[in-house]
Amino acid sequence: MTTQSEPQSEPQSEARPESPDRVTVTDLVELLGHDLHAEVVAHTVTRTGCAPADAERQVTECLRYLYLVSRHREELAGLFLPVEQHIDEIWHYLILQTREYRALCEERLPGRFFVHHRGIPYESYQEAPGRRQAAEEALRWIPLYCRAFGPFDEGALPHWTIVRYLHEQLDMSLEEISALSPLASP
Repeated sequence: MTTQSEPQSEPQSEARPESPDRVTVTDLVELLGHDLHAEVVAHTVTRTGCAPADAERQVTECLRYLYLVSRHREELAGLFLPVEQHIDEIWHYLILQTREYRALCEERLPGRFFVHHRGIPYESYQEAPGRRQAAEEALRWIPLYCRAFGPFDEGALPHWTIVRYLHEQLDMSLEEISALSPLASP
């Protein structure tokens, strides 16, 4: 299962300067709130049986996803953002904490709007816009991620489908993936 949030050309490799305004893991924990963060991590450990450090990383990547969708509403509106099922399940858990999720979206995330969820199987999505457009849209958010959070590391690979694909199937290094330039508008 992949997710699609609501409101394109070839990527180019080009190094970007470091941004002093990176969003840290601590920033994300504070956006969610320490108590709810601890609750979501504990829920993830219980549900999956993973180690607490792995659950923390999963929650971090879910919060990064939500941050990007909120921060870049116009650029990412309606685009397919392929996160893995376990990230989607954490998002589901957050949504069920209705008051806290609404406050996160409308009061603490940068876009200040409710981030709606719409699950869609990848195969169904590929049929609608076509494989090329699906790939272009999946690549669009990579530079946004790197600008906000820094370059991808090995810990991100299990959580972001396109990053893992580029790394494992196309033999791109994490440095090459992280250096992808924003896609030009069609």
